[in-house]
Amino acid sequence: MENNQPKSKANGALLAALIIMTGLAGITSYLYFDQKKVAENQEVTISQRVEELSATRVKLDSISTALDAKIAEVQKLGGDVSELLKVKEQLEVDKAALRRGQRVSIAKYEAKIKEYERFLSEKDTLIAGLQRENVTLATNNETLNQENTTLKTEKQSLRDTVATITTVNKELADKVTRASALKAQNVRVYAVNPRGKVREGESFKARRVDKLKFMYTLLDNPLTREEPKEVYVRVLDPDGAVVSDMANGSGMFTVNGNETVYTTKQTINYTNNNQSVELLYTRGIPYKPGKYTVELYSEGYKIGNGEFAIK
Repeated sequence: MENNQPKSKANGALLAALIIMTGLAGITSYLYFDQKKVAENQEVTISQRVEELSATRVKLDSISTALDAKIAEVQKLGGDVSELLKVKEQLEVDKAALRRGQRVSIAKYEAKIKEYERFLSEKDTLIAGLQRENVTLATNNETLNQENTTLKTEKQSLRDTVATITTVNKELADKVTRASALKAQNVRVYAVNPRGKVREGESFKARRVDKLKFMYTLLDNPLTREEPKEVYVRVLDPDGAVVSDMANGSGMFTVNGNETVYTTKQTINYTNNNQSVELLYTRGIPYKPGKYTVELYSEGYKIGNGEFAIK
């Protein structure tokens, strides 16, 4: 009996040790697989992050290529590329920041990409307008060439038939009407600062332009009646839009049968003696930088033009 009791105690201790070792092995195995799962999840997250960054770089590179193409197209069409170049500069900054960034917000760059895409879409509209203008100029030039050819043909036909003489007389009457229109020469633009100082030149700083002063000469013309004449002034901004403010003297007038907007107008008592004319125009908002065009119209005809620039 005494020998069996120690043996039973030894067996119990061995069993307890085996149970403890089995538990430790289970815990170790659980920790191992848990750490392995964490590592695998981290690897997937890193892989996704790399793919997102790569996709963002590709999108920015694609936008950069499209932007370069639009700059080249606008330059070819004679348009202003200053805004496009500013956006291109900012795009390069964003691309450099993406290359350097350790903790880059993909959502932030997705928002930037949408802004760039919206900007490119707006410039598509600008390019389409420039293309239409170029087509119009080419068409007008072709029309003038055709008219010149027609006039030469009609001049020769005058020697042959009375019918041709009648046609030519009608055309001559139209030319007389055009010839009797006012003609403005030496159209000049001056900037007047808030203190009333007048500045002359081809370009002015925006902050120094409070008013614009237009000066020009109306040439004498024996075919033109000496009477009050309405002269309409159109100022076109760098985008080709008419500078206007309906509450500040702007309105609508007719040119070649079409209604169009004018910037300001004045009534002149035409004296047929190469008279000098001045006109002061005040605008309530600043002028944006770029090249501006000034067009003068009277009695349905364009009678002169000039230009200036804002820095």
